[in-house]
Amino acid sequence: MSATYAVNLDLSGRPALVVGGGRVAARKVTGLLRAGADVTVVSPTAVPEIADDPDVRWFQRPYQRGEVASYRLAITATDDADVNAQVASDADSAGVFVNSADDPANCSFTLPAVARRGDVQVAISTNGRSPALSRWLRRRYERELSAGYDQLLDLLSEVRAEVRAAKGTSEVAGWDDALDADLLGLVRSGRINDARTVLLDSLGIDDTVPTEVAS
Repeated sequence: MSATYAVNLDLSGRPALVVGGGRVAARKVTGLLRAGADVTVVSPTAVPEIADDPDVRWFQRPYQRGEVASYRLAITATDDADVNAQVASDADSAGVFVNSADDPANCSFTLPAVARRGDVQVAISTNGRSPALSRWLRRRYERELSAGYDQLLDLLSEVRAEVRAAKGTSEVAGWDDALDADLLGLVRSGRINDARTVLLDSLGIDDTVPTEVAS
């Protein structure tokens, strides 16, 4: 298998199809809803997490050949290999990306394990070879992301806007040096102003001169 191309998809308001109504399908639905997708489930039966969710459109019937073409992305989570293969074939013909749970032969994309802390996300993938290793690594990174990273991200985002306003671009030297200078440690100890000073010094921005930040 060739190397995959890692992306973050903006699914806000975009139609996504989940074929299957069991526990695995419910986990996929949760992830899609978190991403803001407009989720439709097709399955003769569904667990309460799907059936009772007002944000999910549930069609209580089997998958109909070709219907995946109406969606931007699809996920199959059934125990019927023929259904999974049909959805994958239809999706390929319609140019729709599809993932089939625990069925790499019928996938045009795989889902990484993701450790999250606010807007900080670390995605772990084994190119579909071992979901167990991906999950194990995710748990390790979740412990690492337990504190401070969301505040650090807030600081970096704020200063990035100031640098862009001052220099016309935020692609300047100094970011890595500042992060290597234990900005995270300063943030975790509550020394946000000290962290800001270290960051601005590293980027060559004079903190004594007011900077107009574009909105």
